Amino acid sequence: MQKILITGGAGFIGSNLVEALLKDDRVGLVRVFDNLSTGNLANLHPYMDRNDFEFVKGDIRDYEACLKVCEGMDKISHQAALGSVPRSVEDPLTTNAVNITGTLNIFTAAKEQGIERVVFAASSSTYGDSPALPKVEENIGKPLSPYAITKVVNEQYADVFARLYSFRYIGLRYFNIFGPKQDPNGSYAAVIPLFMKAAITGKPPTINGDGSFSRDYTYVDNAVQANVLSLFTKEEKALNQVYNIACGERTTLNELWGYIREIIGCPLDALYGPERAGDIPHSLADVSKAIQLLGYQPLVKVEDGLENSLKWYKGLFNDSLEK
Repeated sequence: MQKILITGGAGFIGSNLVEALLKDDRVGLVRVFDNLSTGNLANLHPYMDRNDFEFVKGDIRDYEACLKVCEGMDKISHQAALGSVPRSVEDPLTTNAVNITGTLNIFTAAKEQGIERVVFAASSSTYGDSPALPKVEENIGKPLSPYAITKVVNEQYADVFARLYSFRYIGLRYFNIFGPKQDPNGSYAAVIPLFMKAAITGKPPTINGDGSFSRDYTYVDNAVQANVLSLFTKEEKALNQVYNIACGERTTLNELWGYIREIIGCPLDALYGPERAGDIPHSLADVSKAIQLLGYQPLVKVEDGLENSLKWYKGLFNDSLEK
């Protein structure tokens, strides 16, 4: 039975992955490594008393801590990062320290501890200023933000480590993942949690730009599926590759708010503000490579994912309104 380390396992995608792996018969132990700077320990409370789960508080910027937490593990799912393009524009130094130095620490610790495989969170921001749609893994542009640079460098380090050492990896370029446990609070919250919060609490959201910008919004179960497939695939040709993880469908911000309004029954119109620095206008993934090599299938589409998320967000916001 496999022992798997999840960095950033108290966060949004990481904690959903913890839940899936603890239900998987191939897994004997899940160990989470998280400094809780953006993660939430409450996401892990259901598992704290289990014999097949461990939580280690620590920072990926601390190499010795990385080396220690990797000891005895078979595989790593590296989800820890400082997300958000706007945050990286405001604070490129911390973004660089966490996303580049931290990832290099995990890769190096994995190499030193003889870890079989590292699956890591890459990003669609890697495509930068490339106008081509849909996005194909081999064709990237120039990065448009410090965050995007860090994700490009992560992929380059993985490739170099695979060439120089007995290091095996899979990089997953996430496209706008959303779903339960995604934090709607704070200045860097993603758009879907903000829209959910606005609709449930009866306050109109502010859309950056005219609402025509589009994204390939991807429900978190699809990202979890991709991680599980990547951790356990036995196909050699699937290793040392990066993959787009998305639905292969484009939704504008105006359409997105329309879906959420309809699901919740909210009559409010959105407000409009200035575009954000570093944002790309449109994003759409070609997921054929992941389908062919990993067996990935984006089973949950945007509207279904929004409906699945609604119960969680209603519980969250109704609890906060009652307090």
